[in-house]
Amino acid sequence: MTAPAFSSTPYRIVKSAMENAGLLQDGDEPTSEQYANYLMKLRELIVFLQTQGLKLWLQADQSVTLVASQVSYTIFLGGNVNITKPMRVLQGYYLDSDSNRRPLTVLSRDEYTRLSTTVTEGAINSFFVDKLVDRLTVYFWLVPDTTAATGTAHLIIQNQVATPISLTETIDFPVEWVLGLGWMLADEISTGQPQAIMDRCAAKALAYRMTLEDWDVEDASTRFQPDSQSGASRGNFY
Repeated sequence: MTAPAFSSTPYRIVKSAMENAGLLQDGDEPTSEQYANYLMKLRELIVFLQTQGLKLWLQADQSVTLVASQVSYTIFLGGNVNITKPMRVLQGYYLDSDSNRRPLTVLSRDEYTRLSTTVTEGAINSFFVDKLVDRLTVYFWLVPDTTAATGTAHLIIQNQVATPISLTETIDFPVEWVLGLGWMLADEISTGQPQAIMDRCAAKALAYRMTLEDWDVEDASTRFQPDSQSGASRGNFY
C-alpha cells in the first residue's frame, strides 16, 4: 500500500495556520519562539477536539481480567488495567470461558447508587464508570464471583490522542484532518488581526470541523432500540 503523499506534522500545521491568520507571508519562516507558542496552542486544540464527535480511530477493545469478589478496577498507568487513562468507556461485553459473549449495560452514577446492594456476587450484567481526574474506575454489577471470574470483561474505550512534543513528528490524527487543523489553529491565533481575517478563519474552522465530524461515523447503518432500563411505567396512583 502506498503511503500518503504528505504527513500530518505540527510543522506543516503551524506554518499553514500562521499563513491563514495573516501572521506569515509567503516564503517566510516562523521564528523558534512562534513555533514553540503555536505548538502549545495546537496541543491544547487537540486535547479539546477529543471531546468532540466519535473519533473512530481512537476506539479500542480493552480486556479487563476479572478477580472474584473484586468490586472495582482502575484504568490508568499503574492501575489494574495498566494503560494511559482513556477519555471514556463507550460500551462493554462479557466473554465467557467458551468464547461466548453477551453485552453489558452501562449504568449512570444515579443508577449505580440506587442499587439495593453493590457487593452481591454473581454473573456480571452491567458496569458503572467513575471518571476521575487521573484515572477511570470501573464498578461491575454484580460483583464477579468465581464462575464469572473465569471469563473476561471487555470495554470499548476511546483512547487519548498523544499530543505532539516536536515539530517533525506525525500526530495521531489522520491526514484528512490536516487542512481542518490548520484552519482551526488559525482561528485560535488570529485574535487581534483585522476583522475580515478573523471572520474568515472562524468560518473556515467551523466548516471544516463540521464536515470532519459528520464524516467521522461508522460505515454500518445505525439502528435504535428502546432502552430496556426505561421500561417501568407509572401506575394509577401517585
